[in-house]
This record gives sequence, structure tokens and C-alpha cells, in this order.
Amino acid sequence: MADHADAPERVAARQRHSALLAFAAVGVAVLGTGGSAGWFGYHGHQVRQQQAQHELYVQIARQAAVNLTSVDYAHADADVQRIVDSATGVFGDDFRERSRAFVDVAKQTQSSSEGDVTEAGLESADGDRAEVLLAVSVRTTVAGTVQPEPRRWRMRISLQRTGDGPKVSNVAFVP
Repeated sequence: MADHADAPERVAARQRHSALLAFAAVGVAVLGTGGSAGWFGYHGHQVRQQQAQHELYVQIARQAAVNLTSVDYAHADADVQRIVDSATGVFGDDFRERSRAFVDVAKQTQSSSEGDVTEAGLESADGDRAEVLLAVSVRTTVAGTVQPEPRRWRMRISLQRTGDGPKVSNVAFVP
């Protein structure tokens, strides 16, 4: 008879134990789902941030290519200053040193060029640096004479993040 008296207590204990196990299982499932959702959300945010950074690099390189290939003798000083303002590092220093001669030649020859980026793509990005490959079409006029065909160039523009945002750190023409 002692066994029958203990039976309701054992049943109640088992029910409490089963309820605790079920509660713990639900808690683990909720934590696991929440953790996974948080990780996926964070990862998605990082991917969107990286895509936005890559798009910014391409946009800045496109504008730099237009600036580099669009210089009009009538406002060469302002055109060249725009290039200087978007440059940094050795490239920026070198361009600043040569900018006066560049302006003088544009004015003496009465040359005007207008560049148009036809294609652009991010080649690489690592931390604060990026390289963008661009295809550019340039129409040139010298002393009022328009060149019959635009020149087509491929350029690799290297960018370096500075305190003022990404700037051009190198320009190379790609064969």
C-alpha cells in the first residue's frame, strides 16, 4: 500500500520534470532562433554596407575619370583644381607640381576635351583602398578643330580613403 500512496507524488514529480524539460527545450529553440536571426541580420547589414562602399568607390572613380579627361582651356584653372582636390598621395603631389604646366598647355593650344565613362567596375577593394577599371571615350577639340573620332581609353583608378573620403591615389592607362 505504501507504493500506492507514493504514486500520486511520483506522477506529480514526473509531470513537473516533464514540464521543466519542455520549457527548457522551448527556451533553447527560442534562443537558437533569435541568435540565428540576429546573426543573419548582422551579416545582411554588413553585406549591404560593403555593397554601398563598393558603389561609392565606383561612383568616385567615374567622376575622377570625367574630371581627368574633361578640361576646357576657357576654364582650365577650375578644371585642374577639381582634379587636384580629388587627389591624394604621390599622385596628388605629382599632379599639383605639374598642374601649372598642364593649364598653360591647354590655354596655349586652346584645347578642350570632354570625357565620358562608358563602363566602370570595381576591380578590387581592401580596407581603405580600391581599384576601379574604367572605359572612357574622349572627344578633343584643338583651336576649334574637332578631332573626327573620340579616343577610347581604359583606365585603372586607385582610390585611398582619407579623412575627406576616398580620393584618387593613382591613375594608370591599361592597354
